[in-house]
Formats: sequence, C-alpha cells, structure tokens
Amino acid sequence: MNGGEAKPILIDQEILQKAVVEQAPQYQAGSIAKSVGIHFNEVLKLRLEYRNILRIDQLWDFTSLARLDLNSNLIERIEGLDHLTNLTWLNLSFNKIKKIEGLDSLGKLELLNLSNNRISVIENMDKLEKLTNFCIANNLLTQWDNVLYLRKFKNLFTLNLFGNPVSEKDDYRLSIVAYFPNLTCLDYRVLKEETKNEASIKYCHIIEEMRRKELQKQQADDAEQSQRAALQLHTDAFVEFLNGSHLFESMFKNDPEAETLHCVTGVADLLQTFEHEMVELCMQLFEIGLAEHKRRETEVNSFCSGQSKAVTDHQQRASQMLANFEQRHKERMVELQQLSDPEEMKVNISQYNDDINQLCNSLMSLEFQLISQLEDIVKKLDSNISDMVGNFSETVQGIFAQCRDLEDNYHQKVREIAVATLDKVAKDNLDEDMTDDIITLFTDKDTVMDVLATSHDNHLLKINDRETQLVTRVNAWKVALIKGIQDEELKRSRMRIADIHRYVDHVREQLEELQ
Repeated sequence: MNGGEAKPILIDQEILQKAVVEQAPQYQAGSIAKSVGIHFNEVLKLRLEYRNILRIDQLWDFTSLARLDLNSNLIERIEGLDHLTNLTWLNLSFNKIKKIEGLDSLGKLELLNLSNNRISVIENMDKLEKLTNFCIANNLLTQWDNVLYLRKFKNLFTLNLFGNPVSEKDDYRLSIVAYFPNLTCLDYRVLKEETKNEASIKYCHIIEEMRRKELQKQQADDAEQSQRAALQLHTDAFVEFLNGSHLFESMFKNDPEAETLHCVTGVADLLQTFEHEMVELCMQLFEIGLAEHKRRETEVNSFCSGQSKAVTDHQQRASQMLANFEQRHKERMVELQQLSDPEEMKVNISQYNDDINQLCNSLMSLEFQLISQLEDIVKKLDSNISDMVGNFSETVQGIFAQCRDLEDNYHQKVREIAVATLDKVAKDNLDEDMTDDIITLFTDKDTVMDVLATSHDNHLLKINDRETQLVTRVNAWKVALIKGIQDEELKRSRMRIADIHRYVDHVREQLEELQ
C-alpha cells in the first residue's frame, strides 16, 4: 500500500481460494480456476505468509494439508488447527504469539517454527511426538529448566534457541549439546563430533543423574498409565472395583457400632468367611464381565467391518456410474455446442434431461438399497447385542442374589451370637475377653437389635445399589450404541442424497447455459 502500512486482515474463503489457485502448479491452475469448486480437502501445501493476517481461521476443510506457512503476519494466538491432523510442517515465525497452545491435534508434526515471536515458556507440546525440527529463536525464554522440557522429544535433531535470554548463559552451547545428545544442528550450525565429546565429558555426572531421575519418572508414569488403562477397561465392562474386596469393604464402612459387634467372640471368624465368599462371587462376576465385554466388542467390530464394506461397495458402484455419465456428459456437451438448429438443440436437450433424470433415479435407487442393507445390519447388531446384554444382566442378577444370600446367612448367625451374648451380660456371666464397649452395647437388647437390623439393611443396600448401577449402565450403553449408529447413518444418507441433488442441479445448469 502507498502512504502507510498494509491493513490487517482476517482469513476468509476468498483469500483461501485465491491462495490455492495461485500456488497450484502452472499446468493445474487454469483447470482449478475454472472448476465448480476448489476442493480444500485435497490441498497438501498452503502459504499465507506476508498478508497481515490477524487470526488463524477458516482452515477446517484442509484436512489433507501437510505444510502450512503463516509466517510474517500479525497472529497473536495459535488456534484453529484442530482439523489439520496431517500437518508435518508449521511455520508461525515472525508473528506476535505469546503462548504455545492449540497443537494437541498435530501428532504428525515434524517441523515447528515459532521464531521471532514473544514466547517466554516452552509448553503444551506433549502430543508432538514426531517433532524433529524446532525453531524458537528470538523469543523471551529465560529459564534453563524450561528448555529441558524438550528432552522428551527423542527424534529432535535440529534446535534453534538463538536470540533468547537463555542462550546468553555461560557455557550455553556445551550445556545444550550435553543435555540433547541426539542433536545434529544447533542455532543454524552443524554440531561437530569434538563438541559432542567435550560436552559429554564435562557434564557426564549431571546427565547420568538426570537420566536416572527421568527413568524413575517414566517408570512411575508407565505404571500409572497402565493402571488407568486397566481401570478404563474394567469401567467399559461395567465391573470396575469388583476384582477384590471393594464392595465388601464398602458394606462395613462408617459403621462403628457394627465394628464393636465384630469384637464379640465368634463374629470375627464369620466375618472372615463372609468376606472370602463375597470376594469369590465378585471375582466371578468380574471375570464374566470382562469376557462379555470382549464378546460385545467383537460383535461391534464385526458390524463396523460389514458396514464399511457395504458403504465402500456402494461408493464404488456409484463412482463407476458417475464416471460413465461424466464421459458421456463431456461428449454430449461438445455435440450440443456444435448444434445451430434451435429445434434440434431443444430436442437434444430434452433427451439429455431424461438421461439426467435417469442418472438421478439410479443414484437414488442405489442409495436406498444401501439404506435398506444397513438397516438390516443394524437390526442384526441390535438383536445380537440385546441378547448379550440380556444374558449378562441375568447372570449379574443371579450373582448378586447369591451375595444377598450370603449377607442373610451372615446376619442370621451374628444375630444368634448377639442373643447369646445378651443373655451372658444379663446373667453377669461375662467372657474374659469381653471389652467395656461390648458390655456397654449389650446392656440394652433393643439397641443391639437395632444395630443388627441397620447394618443388615445397609449391607443389602450396597449390594442392591451396585447391582442396579451395573444393569442400568449396560442397558444404557446398548441404547446409546444403537442410537448413535442410527444417527450417524441418517446423517450420512442425508449428505449423500444432498450431494446427488447438487450434482444433478449442476449438470442441469450447464445445459441451461446452452439455451
């Protein structure tokens, strides 16, 4: 611009279309410009540098994009990249970015250039496991410990930190080389073997200690991740915390008067037997739950495979139908353009409209065949899953019924001991090991009976609640699964029908232009 700086802009569809056309190979540019629409989802590289762009936006259709250059703009935040999951190259240098963020979807990213911004902390890059080149020169990094965050990137071989306050640290270059032994290039200079050897010798003890701590942390993280994965599996199978005494312990939690009862002679042995038998039943249910989860998962995977095959077969048949029509369409359009007689033109266009209608009907018929086929597949899945869930629920209810029987048996035997103890206390015929708490409790028969009844009710309530939770969740999962599949299929079919109508309308518009 003459007489001042260029005006800040926002990304819009016009800018994107122009950029794609300009950056296409010369032999493609003309055909792209003349096409009905630019297919952003097929673009592999996009350069939007030196445009005074204020914000990253409107890029959600560029799902195949591998390289994106947004350097030398006015961008303040890293955002709008969630759909660019195929990016391997991202250049955001020479902007006004203050914080590293918005990169969680870029798991394939190999090169990230954030040089010449206003960043003070290296953070939020954990998902960039394939990162090989990282440039963050001329920013505001001051903390050496923060630079060590980059040690987690085992494939990193090029690092640029030049121009940050941290790079002014004494012995900076040797420190970086020592802490990042896989680097081949630092601050735009190739690292020599003698430099690496010098760094390794000088910092060997410090590096060894750091590696030891990192290994310990990695082992702890791996163990925690393994536990989380196991718990997630158990939760998905609806049997979390049933592989042990968790349910049994929850039945006796926060019940101090019942704990006093456990000190009565004979009750401890009953309690130990009760726990052993309860845990056995819970473990039985746990193993069945995992096996049933695997069966359901296999059934769903089989459905998905069949669904995918049906859709793929349909798409191939529809594509072949369209390809044949497209070939005839090109030939027909050339023929129509050569006609000079209006009446002959009218007759030919009328005949061609009939062909277009026939294509539309054929594509719609094909789509309705697919819809019917998928409905049958979904019904079969629904029936099979319903049977599995029904059988599993019956098994669950049977095992929990056994748990209630155990509780009833335990309660009855403890009650017999309590009655005998009440009689001993009443006759002052006390056992030597009887504590003051027991004596105090057993001086009132009504209190003892109330404690027994309340404990019994609470135990049954815990058992019933866990049973209800399990059965309710597995049935809710089945309903959500089928509804989700049906909703997705409805969405797919509506989009496909809309695509057919758009294509037919486009062909008819081309015909109308000839009249």
